[in-house]
Amino acid sequence: MFKNFNGYHMVEALHHANLTKWFHPNHVMKKAIQAVIILLLTLVVWNLPASAFGIEGLTVVQQRIMAIFVYAALMWVFEVVPAWATSISIMVLLLIFTSDSGLKWMVQPDEVGTLLSHKSIMASFADPVIMLFIGGFILAIAATKTGLDSQLAKVLIKPFGTKSSSVLLGFILITGLFSMFVSNTATAAMMLTFLTPVFRQLPPEGKGRIAMALSIPVAANLGGMGTPIGTPPNNIALKYLNDPEGLNMGLGFGEWMLFMFPLVIVLLFISWGILSKLFPFTQKTVELEIESKMKKDKKTKIVIFTFIITVLLWVSDSLTGINCNTVALIPFMVFSMTGVIDRRDLEELNWSVLWMVAGGFALGYALNGSGLAENAVKSIPFGDFSPVLILVLSGLLCYLLSNFISNSATAALLMPILTVVCAAMGDKLEAIGGTPTVLIGVAVAASSAMILPISTPPNALAFSTNLVTQKQMAKIGIIMGVVTMLLGYGLLYLLGTAKML
Repeated sequence: MFKNFNGYHMVEALHHANLTKWFHPNHVMKKAIQAVIILLLTLVVWNLPASAFGIEGLTVVQQRIMAIFVYAALMWVFEVVPAWATSISIMVLLLIFTSDSGLKWMVQPDEVGTLLSHKSIMASFADPVIMLFIGGFILAIAATKTGLDSQLAKVLIKPFGTKSSSVLLGFILITGLFSMFVSNTATAAMMLTFLTPVFRQLPPEGKGRIAMALSIPVAANLGGMGTPIGTPPNNIALKYLNDPEGLNMGLGFGEWMLFMFPLVIVLLFISWGILSKLFPFTQKTVELEIESKMKKDKKTKIVIFTFIITVLLWVSDSLTGINCNTVALIPFMVFSMTGVIDRRDLEELNWSVLWMVAGGFALGYALNGSGLAENAVKSIPFGDFSPVLILVLSGLLCYLLSNFISNSATAALLMPILTVVCAAMGDKLEAIGGTPTVLIGVAVAASSAMILPISTPPNALAFSTNLVTQKQMAKIGIIMGVVTMLLGYGLLYLLGTAKML
């Protein structure tokens, strides 16, 4: 991904290591056994008598969707195949067995119930939120292609001087800022590359190297919370919050940043303090040189101007009336028409993430469009549950899952269910600010999960430097995870009770 940016070799090495692991005979055998078990469980749910589920009015289509949901959840949790591949299979299964374009002898409406629209399932990939993803990717590609990213890093790190602790703070803040607008994987790889000469200066016996190496994934994970495009769970939450046929809140880019950006800044400073305490520097100063590769041509000027205009339109969407999804296509249009990006650059889009999210959207549409979610929720007395209990349980579940599987998969799995659960609770959730508090809380919980090297790509990249151990990563990951959850949910609870969400 993003072959032009500093640090691409690190991402390539990580991908190669993952491929080697995937195709190791022992791993293949393990995944084959898991696949067989998942298939059997899916078939059991598919073929059980409808009465076994205790859901009144359950149709055949709804039962099939339930089975596909079980299949999706288990495939994502155990990562039998890559998450994006599972998402594509979800869409195909829904189309064949539950839609008006499925196998004739299996989709007779009189026998199986109301069918899903095949156009709506396919439209999941053209959802406005997918356009927001694409816009963010295009900005990142243009910035790295012109060298604007390295120039920005060079300019922004300069004010922090040469004092070791100040340089650490500089890298944390810059990484966090970049991760708000650029893929956190790309940001982590770029910043770790810039840190290579710093690692050589610091004594091997000191802990400063560990602090520097861990600062990048921590800051990249936290920074993503700052904007709707910072991380996939944010986008997914925004989809359900702004869905015209659902909550229709019209929550804008600027409104998101208004309460999340200050939280991110506070968390970044806290992470600086904790890293400095856990892994103190023995060398008090470091000399830092970042080589700028920015091209001084017309295309770079176009990128700078377009970047500024795009961000301004994003943060002022409540004034202009242009939503963030539409704004995201402006740089796509400008860069394609001016030659900043070409068809080869389009191949560098992170298509796996786009398909991963689209599959989650298709699953969400199936749950809601078929009426399954509503029927299932009616069978469980969620209205009797405490609002705070729902908030805490949803956050903990998301946090636990996101430490072991893709946070995109976790959010795609939980968001549509929680949307219906929250609707079933009615006015009871008003005590904590309603559905937005729960859904944004899930996005916060997903970004808080950073305990293991497998938890996020930035963690894996930092671990691949061989400068940190899994125990050291877990230590800072657990501390920052707890702090982020407490502060994040505390802020959301205050905003919710004050009716500011």
